[in-house]
Amino acid sequence: MTDPGAEMTQPIRILLCDDHVVVRAGLLALLDSAAGIEVVGEAGTGEEAIALAAKLRPDVVLMDLQLGEGMDGVETTRRLTTDPEDPATGHRPHVLVLTTYDTDADITRAIEAGATGYLLKAERPEELFAAIHAAAEGRTALSAPVASRVMANMRKPRPTLTDRERDILAQLAHGLGNREIAKALFISEATVKTHLGRIYDKLGVDTRAGAVSVAKEQRLLP
Repeated sequence: MTDPGAEMTQPIRILLCDDHVVVRAGLLALLDSAAGIEVVGEAGTGEEAIALAAKLRPDVVLMDLQLGEGMDGVETTRRLTTDPEDPATGHRPHVLVLTTYDTDADITRAIEAGATGYLLKAERPEELFAAIHAAAEGRTALSAPVASRVMANMRKPRPTLTDRERDILAQLAHGLGNREIAKALFISEATVKTHLGRIYDKLGVDTRAGAVSVAKEQRLLP
């Protein structure tokens, strides 16, 4: 017998944002079968998602990270969660990331952008439904593998860099080469190379791009 109280509950309004039409169609069919959930719109780009969110005022935006050309899922999430609230209702949607990407960098960027949850597309439908309900209430929802990575990173001691190593890392992040860094910091190129070697060892990387990526993940840049 259907609970009459459940019928009176307003469904959770969902906006889908994924650049793949087939994926959106699959999600729409799946969510249509879930009690208490209503898909009110679909977006194929970040820009479209922002426009539709302002118009439709969904409770949760189901967000992919890679959206092709234009604004990516992280920047779209940031805009949705930090833009001014609707002046009439004080409304701002929660964002639940639904993606195939589970790297530390992707997870960190999405959470820092304001995502309420981070779910992998390999999850079972029941996990997705539960995560949507949690996100609608403002509660954190993470896939088990994502939660494990987040906890592991929290327990991992951050590398200790000297002030000079931080200076050099900051110059790397701006795309400067060894000679340019040497000129900017009034040191020799040989000294720059020595410090780079130490930075690589401490961060567990062997490339400039890797050093910058890890530094951003662990908030080591000034």
